[in-house]
Amino acid sequence: MFDAQCDLAALVYEPHQDPDAILRSFAAGLNTRGFRVVGMVQAGHCADSSLSAVLLHSGEKLLLAQDFDPAVQGCRLDLARLQNAGTRIADALAHGADLVIINRFGKRERDGKGLSYLIERALDADIPVLIAVGTDHFADWIKFAGGMSVKLSCDRGALDTWWQVVSAQGADPMRDEHRTVCEILK
Repeated sequence: MFDAQCDLAALVYEPHQDPDAILRSFAAGLNTRGFRVVGMVQAGHCADSSLSAVLLHSGEKLLLAQDFDPAVQGCRLDLARLQNAGTRIADALAHGADLVIINRFGKRERDGKGLSYLIERALDADIPVLIAVGTDHFADWIKFAGGMSVKLSCDRGALDTWWQVVSAQGADPMRDEHRTVCEILK
């Protein structure tokens, strides 16, 4: 079901884990090494007014929470602000990228909304994609990805190992002779 060389990866996390810190650290490390990472990582919490995201290609922090309304229960994600963030990521992606990071796979992406179009756009451009997926959404992720995804544990070592394989593929002139299942099925 999974191809260890696939350029679509899910960083699968448990409720007690912090995928955002791992993704921020990973992106910063890649940027320091001269790679261009485009996308965003969540900051703050979904159920309060601190929900925001950091654009990895610019460092800009964007508020994603709805304006405070004490009557709102649950996630306070403002869909218009999410789409604005998506537009900024798409604009940055148009200028090239080595990796796209999407902060979360949730019910909006499951339904083909949210930032799902950025995943498709990046993969169509042969740019690897990394996304945080909670264990409670992993079955939906598998359906969304058609089973063509690497499942990574929520730790930096897993990301580094995956990136080493994926980034080496792009530098290998013999790559076409050794295509992965993900590449064949694209």
